[in-house]
Amino acid sequence: MLLNMKEMLKVAQENKFAVPAFNIGSGQILKAVIESANEKQAPVILAIHPSELAFLEDSFVASCIEEANKSRVPMVIHLDHGATKEEVLRAIRCGFTSVMIDGSHLPYEENVRVTKEVVDIAKPLNVSVEGELGTIGTTGTSAEGGANEIIYTDPKLAKDFVEKTGVDTLAIAIGTAHGIYPKGMKPELKLDLLKEIRETVDVPLVLHGGSSNPDKEIAESVKLGVSKINISSDIKAAYYKKCREVLEENEGWYEPNAIYPACIDACKEVIEYKMDLFNDIDKVKCFESEKCLELA
Repeated sequence: MLLNMKEMLKVAQENKFAVPAFNIGSGQILKAVIESANEKQAPVILAIHPSELAFLEDSFVASCIEEANKSRVPMVIHLDHGATKEEVLRAIRCGFTSVMIDGSHLPYEENVRVTKEVVDIAKPLNVSVEGELGTIGTTGTSAEGGANEIIYTDPKLAKDFVEKTGVDTLAIAIGTAHGIYPKGMKPELKLDLLKEIRETVDVPLVLHGGSSNPDKEIAESVKLGVSKINISSDIKAAYYKKCREVLEENEGWYEPNAIYPACIDACKEVIEYKMDLFNDIDKVKCFESEKCLELA
């Protein structure tokens, strides 16, 4: 079931769970996410970064659309960290149902202008728009990049930004960073700031840089109102760790259908762990009726 982000996160916000946005960097990782989503009846967001799309090419999106359409599990195809209007337009032409325009490194008024411009293009086409206010840190280990210094989201500016741009979802900065945290780098989320932002704006909130953060803080952020959490590095690290092991143990192997199944299974372990952490498992039922059934 292919939805846009506004439709997806309206249900998540009402029923207090977060939908994981898994970055799909290859066909094998797509397979892992789709299998886990169907097995666990867990809504998912298929996120593709512009650098990933440049590698995978536009035709890959057709596979994502087909998988979403033939499943009863709600899915969104989302452009992650679109930096320019051209990147956003490419995604819309390919069939993405949601796009992010990341103007967080621009001066505030310029961020508002660029984001509003994308909203005006996307909304008539039933494509949702995610904006970002504040900056996500970087560990130096992720293709998504990030800022050397985190600029935390100002709740008052967040309210002004949502009102002026009309975004459907808002990515906020409360202390996360893209990538796997190296030894000695300790992430710490400002949950009090999250509470204040949640009380100030009505749109669903997004947490980028969700990999490697303490489970307790992530679970608490869901309870406090985060509706979408981006995961990229954790699932890729698990996949390629197993891939290296398989190749080292089987030097003469070269058939993809021999090498990749164990890697996909390793990836699925992390995917399903995150689904459980975000309270996302078995939430298909929330989309099948107007009222969510009693959920543990």
